[in-house]
Amino acid sequence: MDNFQFYSPTEFVFGKGTENEAGRYVKKHGGSNVLLHFGEGSAVKSGLLDRVKSSLEEQGITYTELGGVKPNPRDTLVYEGIELCRSKGIDFILAVGGGSVIDSAKAIAMGVPYDGDFWDFYCGKSPEAALPVATVLTIAAAGSEGSGDSVITKEEGGLKRGAGSDLIRPRFSIMDPELTCTLPAYQTACGATDIMAHVFERYFTNTTEVEITDRLCEAVLLTMIKETPRVIADPGNYQARANIMWAGTVAHTNIVGVGREQDWNSHGIEHELSALYDCAHGAGLAVIMPAWMEFVCSHNVLRMAQAAVRVWGCEMDFERPENTAREGIARFRRFLRSIGMPINFAELGAKEEDIPALVEKFGIGDGRTGGFVELSAEDIAKIYHIAANAQI
Repeated sequence: MDNFQFYSPTEFVFGKGTENEAGRYVKKHGGSNVLLHFGEGSAVKSGLLDRVKSSLEEQGITYTELGGVKPNPRDTLVYEGIELCRSKGIDFILAVGGGSVIDSAKAIAMGVPYDGDFWDFYCGKSPEAALPVATVLTIAAAGSEGSGDSVITKEEGGLKRGAGSDLIRPRFSIMDPELTCTLPAYQTACGATDIMAHVFERYFTNTTEVEITDRLCEAVLLTMIKETPRVIADPGNYQARANIMWAGTVAHTNIVGVGREQDWNSHGIEHELSALYDCAHGAGLAVIMPAWMEFVCSHNVLRMAQAAVRVWGCEMDFERPENTAREGIARFRRFLRSIGMPINFAELGAKEEDIPALVEKFGIGDGRTGGFVELSAEDIAKIYHIAANAQI
């Protein structure tokens, strides 16, 4: 196990009706003039936004609304939010929604005190200050409610990039699993896939002797394998929704990733798909992650086989462990298909002829990228081709 520092200051407020306490927690964490940031209408139609506004009003907290966040959140709304916060003297941002809304809120938070272009933070620069951010979570998926990460799409050029800083870890996150019970099955499955990908990106590592975090990863994955089909079949199952919601947070606070080298190539490769085709991030990951696993399988067959045995219940073939490893990948694909996820380009709506453009946008040129296996541009193209033609 490697040396590590772990810092996770977010206060998590979990359970039924907790959204009605949003105002109290904003006040507790120092907010008095809030930007209320949300998506394209579901928070309004469901009455959630009204409940949150009432809780703010009860605490004497003023607020300004900024809706309209789209999936794969855009830089254009971030610029609008930055100017709005500056003109209104906003001192706190409350994101009501899923990962896209939270990521947009974090980008605004970094941009408000910064003299330059907030996009600098998505090109490697670290912020020195940010407005405090908090969340009322409505989708179990991105883990943004407990992480210091944000991903934004730049409309000009269709670039999708990430930024990270402890300054944008939410001060608190309100998590009511009931808010996820009305999600369509496809959106639920996309979220579940994203959660599992967050774990696998940490699980496939070259670091040895990381048994504790291996077992934590496996626990989250086994929970998702059990609970996701339950909520697809019974969307109102509160207990299954609760387990998935907390699994999403555990998957991305990095508690399952400390002390070990991580990869994140699958996320980077997928980002180009969702930037170009505007597909759901989880759906793109369902296509890319097993393809990446196939491509890198021979690099560390025993770790891949370990996942197959411990997570997917495969029998270990001690003479040919690669058979076990590849059976685990096949079972992952079958699971994704069973919950309604696409497994290849055609099902996602992507085109194999676009692969050169996708690789170019990935932007490593003649370099290499990755933790578990370093990939060249040629390698990334091969992964896209595997993904394009995948079958059960």
